[in-house]
Amino acid sequence: MTLLISVLKYTPVIGWIADLLTPVIGILGLPGECAVILVLGNLLNLYAAVGAIAAMQLTVKSVFILAVMLSFSHNLLVETSISTRIGVNPVFIACLRLGIAVSMALGINLVWSGGQEMAKFGLIVSSNQALSGWPEICIQAVKIAGLAVLQVAVIVIPIMVFIQVLKDINAIARLSGVLKPFTRAIGVDDKTGIPLMAGIMFGIAYGAGVIIQTAKEENLGKKDLYLATIFLVSCHAVVEDTLVFLPLGINVVYLLLIRIAFALIVTVFMSRLWKKGFASGRE
Repeated sequence: MTLLISVLKYTPVIGWIADLLTPVIGILGLPGECAVILVLGNLLNLYAAVGAIAAMQLTVKSVFILAVMLSFSHNLLVETSISTRIGVNPVFIACLRLGIAVSMALGINLVWSGGQEMAKFGLIVSSNQALSGWPEICIQAVKIAGLAVLQVAVIVIPIMVFIQVLKDINAIARLSGVLKPFTRAIGVDDKTGIPLMAGIMFGIAYGAGVIIQTAKEENLGKKDLYLATIFLVSCHAVVEDTLVFLPLGINVVYLLLIRIAFALIVTVFMSRLWKKGFASGRE
Protein backbone atom coordinates (compact mmCIF):
# COMPACT_ATOMS: atom_id res chain seq x y z
CA MET A 1 0.00 0.00 0.00
CA THR A 2 2.90 2.35 0.76
CA LEU A 3 4.30 1.57 -2.70
CA LEU A 4 1.00 2.36 -4.42
CA ILE A 5 0.46 5.65 -2.58
CA SER A 6 4.09 6.67 -3.15
CA VAL A 7 3.54 6.30 -6.90
CA LEU A 8 0.08 7.87 -6.96
CA LYS A 9 1.26 11.05 -5.26
CA TYR A 10 3.22 11.83 -8.44
CA THR A 11 0.01 11.57 -10.47
CA PRO A 12 -3.10 13.79 -10.44
CA VAL A 13 -5.12 11.11 -8.59
CA ILE A 14 -4.27 12.16 -5.01
CA GLY A 15 -4.83 15.80 -5.95
CA TRP A 16 -8.27 15.02 -7.38
CA ILE A 17 -9.27 13.17 -4.21
CA ALA A 18 -7.95 16.00 -2.04
CA ASP A 19 -9.84 18.68 -3.98
CA LEU A 20 -13.05 16.65 -3.86
CA LEU A 21 -13.01 15.80 -0.16
CA THR A 22 -11.24 18.76 1.48
CA PRO A 23 -14.52 20.65 2.16
CA VAL A 24 -15.86 17.60 4.03
CA ILE A 25 -12.82 16.22 5.79
CA GLY A 26 -11.40 19.67 6.49
CA ILE A 27 -13.71 20.08 9.49
CA LEU A 28 -11.77 17.23 11.12
CA GLY A 29 -8.52 19.15 10.75
CA LEU A 30 -7.30 16.96 7.90
CA PRO A 31 -6.35 17.65 4.28
CA GLY A 32 -8.49 15.97 1.64
CA GLU A 33 -5.93 13.30 0.72
CA CYS A 34 -6.28 11.84 4.22
CA ALA A 35 -9.62 10.40 3.09
CA VAL A 36 -7.61 7.73 1.25
CA ILE A 37 -5.91 6.76 4.52
CA LEU A 38 -9.19 6.59 6.43
CA VAL A 39 -10.81 4.42 3.75
CA LEU A 40 -7.84 2.03 3.72
CA GLY A 41 -7.78 1.77 7.50
CA ASN A 42 -11.50 1.18 7.85
CA LEU A 43 -11.94 -1.24 4.96
CA LEU A 44 -8.61 -3.04 5.30
CA ASN A 45 -6.49 -2.66 8.44
CA LEU A 46 -4.14 -0.42 10.41
CA TYR A 47 -1.08 -1.61 8.51
CA ALA A 48 -2.52 -0.42 5.19
CA ALA A 49 -3.33 2.96 6.74
CA VAL A 50 0.10 3.34 8.36
CA GLY A 51 1.74 2.47 5.05
CA ALA A 52 -0.30 5.15 3.29
CA ILE A 53 0.53 7.74 5.97
CA ALA A 54 4.24 7.02 5.58
CA ALA A 55 3.99 7.73 1.86
CA MET A 56 2.44 11.18 2.32
CA GLN A 57 3.76 14.51 3.57
CA LEU A 58 1.54 15.40 6.53
CA THR A 59 1.78 17.61 9.60
CA VAL A 60 2.23 16.19 13.09
CA LYS A 61 -1.32 17.26 13.94
CA SER A 62 -2.78 15.48 10.91
CA VAL A 63 -0.88 12.29 11.71
CA PHE A 64 -2.00 12.36 15.35
CA ILE A 65 -5.66 12.94 14.41
CA LEU A 66 -5.47 10.07 11.92
CA ALA A 67 -3.88 7.80 14.52
CA VAL A 68 -6.61 8.59 17.06
CA MET A 69 -9.40 8.08 14.53
CA LEU A 70 -7.95 4.82 13.24
CA SER A 71 -7.29 3.45 16.72
CA PHE A 72 -11.04 3.63 17.35
CA SER A 73 -12.27 2.77 13.87
CA HIS A 74 -10.37 0.28 11.69
CA ASN A 75 -10.91 -3.02 9.88
CA LEU A 76 -14.66 -2.41 10.18
CA LEU A 77 -15.86 -5.14 7.82
CA VAL A 78 -14.09 -7.92 9.70
CA GLU A 79 -14.27 -6.65 13.27
CA THR A 80 -17.91 -5.55 13.01
CA SER A 81 -18.96 -8.92 11.60
CA ILE A 82 -17.40 -10.54 14.66
CA SER A 83 -19.90 -8.71 16.86
CA THR A 84 -22.75 -10.63 15.21
CA ARG A 85 -21.30 -13.86 16.62
CA ILE A 86 -21.69 -12.36 20.08
CA GLY A 87 -25.26 -11.27 19.37
CA VAL A 88 -24.59 -7.52 19.19
CA ASN A 89 -26.10 -5.42 16.39
CA PRO A 90 -23.27 -4.83 13.86
CA VAL A 91 -24.79 -1.60 12.52
CA PHE A 92 -24.88 -0.19 16.06
CA ILE A 93 -21.23 -1.15 16.61
CA ALA A 94 -20.06 0.30 13.27
CA CYS A 95 -21.90 3.58 13.87
CA LEU A 96 -20.54 3.75 17.42
CA ARG A 97 -16.93 3.30 16.29
CA LEU A 98 -17.23 5.81 13.46
CA GLY A 99 -19.02 8.26 15.75
CA ILE A 100 -16.27 8.05 18.37
CA ALA A 101 -13.57 8.50 15.72
CA VAL A 102 -15.22 11.58 14.23
CA SER A 103 -15.96 13.07 17.67
CA MET A 104 -12.34 12.66 18.75
CA ALA A 105 -11.06 14.27 15.54
CA LEU A 106 -13.39 17.24 15.97
CA GLY A 107 -12.33 17.65 19.59
CA ILE A 108 -8.59 17.46 18.91
CA ASN A 109 -8.86 19.87 15.99
CA LEU A 110 -10.79 22.30 18.20
CA VAL A 111 -8.48 22.31 21.25
CA TRP A 112 -5.04 21.80 19.65
CA SER A 113 -3.62 24.59 17.54
CA GLY A 114 -0.07 23.21 17.42
CA GLY A 115 1.50 20.38 15.48
CA GLN A 116 1.84 22.33 12.24
CA GLU A 117 5.38 21.13 11.54
CA MET A 118 5.86 18.32 9.06
CA ALA A 119 5.87 14.83 10.57
CA LYS A 120 9.05 12.76 10.44
CA PHE A 121 8.49 9.05 9.88
CA GLY A 122 11.52 7.41 11.48
CA LEU A 123 13.89 6.23 8.74
CA ILE A 124 11.70 7.75 6.02
CA VAL A 125 12.86 11.23 5.05
CA SER A 126 10.37 13.41 3.20
CA SER A 127 11.80 14.95 0.09
CA ASN A 128 10.52 17.63 -2.25
CA GLN A 129 13.10 16.71 -4.88
CA ALA A 130 11.65 16.61 -8.37
CA LEU A 131 11.89 13.14 -9.86
CA SER A 132 12.32 12.84 -13.61
CA GLY A 133 10.44 9.97 -15.15
CA TRP A 134 8.70 6.84 -13.95
CA PRO A 135 11.87 4.82 -13.27
CA GLU A 136 13.01 7.32 -10.59
CA ILE A 137 9.48 7.55 -9.18
CA CYS A 138 9.21 3.76 -8.89
CA ILE A 139 12.67 3.43 -7.30
CA GLN A 140 11.82 6.10 -4.74
CA ALA A 141 8.46 4.44 -4.03
CA VAL A 142 10.14 1.06 -3.47
CA LYS A 143 12.64 2.64 -1.06
CA ILE A 144 9.87 4.30 0.97
CA ALA A 145 7.76 1.14 1.01
CA GLY A 146 10.72 -0.99 2.08
CA LEU A 147 11.63 1.32 4.95
CA ALA A 148 8.00 1.47 6.09
CA VAL A 149 7.68 -2.32 6.12
CA LEU A 150 11.01 -2.64 7.96
CA GLN A 151 10.01 -0.19 10.69
CA VAL A 152 6.62 -1.82 11.26
CA ALA A 153 8.15 -5.31 11.26
CA VAL A 154 10.78 -4.35 13.85
CA ILE A 155 7.98 -3.31 16.20
CA VAL A 156 5.22 -5.79 15.38
CA ILE A 157 7.16 -9.09 15.23
CA PRO A 158 8.44 -8.89 18.84
CA ILE A 159 4.94 -7.88 19.96
CA MET A 160 3.39 -10.91 18.25
CA VAL A 161 5.98 -13.20 19.86
CA PHE A 162 5.26 -11.67 23.28
CA ILE A 163 1.49 -12.05 22.80
CA GLN A 164 1.90 -15.69 21.77
CA VAL A 165 3.96 -16.36 24.89
CA LEU A 166 1.20 -14.84 27.04
CA LYS A 167 -1.33 -17.12 25.34
CA ASP A 168 0.86 -20.18 25.83
CA ILE A 169 1.30 -19.60 29.57
CA ASN A 170 -2.40 -18.81 30.00
CA ALA A 171 -1.57 -15.40 31.46
CA ILE A 172 -5.10 -14.09 30.91
CA ALA A 173 -6.69 -16.39 33.48
CA ARG A 174 -4.04 -15.37 36.00
CA LEU A 175 -4.46 -11.66 35.41
CA SER A 176 -8.24 -11.49 35.07
CA GLY A 177 -8.73 -11.12 38.82
CA VAL A 178 -7.04 -7.73 38.64
CA LEU A 179 -9.96 -6.49 36.53
CA LYS A 180 -12.67 -7.02 39.17
CA PRO A 181 -12.74 -3.35 40.28
CA PHE A 182 -12.74 -2.36 36.61
CA THR A 183 -15.62 -4.65 35.59
CA ARG A 184 -17.72 -3.36 38.46
CA ALA A 185 -16.95 0.24 37.51
CA ILE A 186 -18.25 -0.22 33.96
CA GLY A 187 -21.30 -2.13 35.15
CA VAL A 188 -20.61 -5.68 33.94
CA ASP A 189 -20.44 -9.03 35.69
CA ASP A 190 -17.06 -10.04 37.15
CA LYS A 191 -17.20 -13.10 34.87
CA THR A 192 -16.49 -10.84 31.88
CA GLY A 193 -13.00 -10.18 33.28
CA ILE A 194 -11.32 -12.95 31.28
CA PRO A 195 -12.87 -12.01 27.89
CA LEU A 196 -12.16 -8.34 28.50
CA MET A 197 -8.53 -9.02 29.35
CA ALA A 198 -8.23 -11.30 26.31
CA GLY A 199 -9.63 -8.65 23.97
CA ILE A 200 -7.58 -5.84 25.48
CA MET A 201 -4.36 -7.79 25.06
CA PHE A 202 -4.91 -9.98 21.99
CA GLY A 203 -7.58 -8.27 19.89
CA ILE A 204 -11.30 -8.32 19.29
CA ALA A 205 -11.36 -11.60 17.35
CA TYR A 206 -9.70 -13.51 20.19
CA GLY A 207 -11.72 -11.61 22.79
CA ALA A 208 -14.98 -12.32 20.98
CA GLY A 209 -14.24 -16.04 21.02
CA VAL A 210 -13.65 -15.93 24.76
CA ILE A 211 -16.82 -13.86 25.25
CA ILE A 212 -18.89 -16.45 23.36
CA GLN A 213 -17.41 -19.29 25.37
CA THR A 214 -17.91 -17.44 28.66
CA ALA A 215 -21.47 -16.49 27.74
CA LYS A 216 -22.33 -20.16 27.20
CA GLU A 217 -20.57 -21.43 30.31
CA GLU A 218 -21.48 -18.62 32.71
CA ASN A 219 -24.86 -17.59 31.26
CA LEU A 220 -23.94 -13.93 30.74
CA GLY A 221 -26.85 -11.56 30.18
CA LYS A 222 -27.36 -9.35 27.15
CA LYS A 223 -26.31 -6.28 29.12
CA ASP A 224 -22.92 -7.84 29.90
CA LEU A 225 -22.45 -8.91 26.28
CA TYR A 226 -23.30 -5.46 24.91
CA LEU A 227 -21.19 -3.50 27.38
CA ALA A 228 -18.19 -5.82 27.07
CA THR A 229 -18.40 -5.59 23.27
CA ILE A 230 -18.76 -1.79 23.37
CA PHE A 231 -15.61 -1.51 25.45
CA LEU A 232 -13.63 -3.96 23.31
CA VAL A 233 -14.50 -2.42 19.95
CA SER A 234 -13.22 0.88 21.35
CA CYS A 235 -10.18 -0.53 23.12
CA HIS A 236 -8.67 -3.83 21.97
CA ALA A 237 -5.20 -5.15 21.12
CA VAL A 238 -3.85 -2.08 22.90
CA VAL A 239 -0.20 -3.12 22.65
CA GLU A 240 -0.09 -3.93 18.93
CA ASP A 241 -2.61 -1.31 17.78
CA THR A 242 -0.77 1.42 19.69
CA LEU A 243 2.84 0.56 18.87
CA VAL A 244 2.09 0.15 15.16
CA PHE A 245 1.89 3.97 15.07
CA LEU A 246 5.32 4.39 16.68
CA PRO A 247 7.22 4.70 13.36
CA LEU A 248 5.05 7.73 12.54
CA GLY A 249 6.78 9.78 15.23
CA ILE A 250 3.73 10.58 17.36
CA ASN A 251 3.41 10.26 21.13
CA VAL A 252 1.83 6.83 21.47
CA VAL A 253 1.39 7.27 25.24
CA TYR A 254 -1.16 10.01 24.63
CA LEU A 255 -2.76 7.85 21.97
CA LEU A 256 -3.13 4.93 24.39
CA LEU A 257 -4.47 7.10 27.23
CA ILE A 258 -7.05 8.73 24.94
CA ARG A 259 -8.22 5.34 23.72
CA ILE A 260 -8.58 3.82 27.19
CA ALA A 261 -10.20 6.92 28.69
CA PHE A 262 -12.78 7.33 25.93
CA ALA A 263 -13.61 3.62 25.91
CA LEU A 264 -14.27 3.82 29.65
CA ILE A 265 -16.40 6.95 29.30
CA VAL A 266 -18.52 5.48 26.50
CA THR A 267 -19.01 2.14 28.27
CA VAL A 268 -19.94 3.72 31.61
CA PHE A 269 -22.32 6.08 29.80
CA MET A 270 -24.00 3.18 27.99
CA SER A 271 -24.21 1.28 31.29
CA ARG A 272 -26.03 4.20 32.88
CA LEU A 273 -28.42 4.41 29.93
CA TRP A 274 -29.08 0.69 30.19
CA LYS A 275 -30.00 1.03 33.85
CA LYS A 276 -32.46 3.76 32.91
CA GLY A 277 -34.25 1.44 30.51
CA PHE A 278 -32.46 2.35 27.28
CA ALA A 279 -32.22 -1.29 26.28
CA SER A 280 -35.33 -2.63 27.98
CA GLY A 281 -36.78 -3.59 24.62
CA ARG A 282 -33.81 -5.85 23.92
CA GLU A 283 -33.99 -7.81 27.16
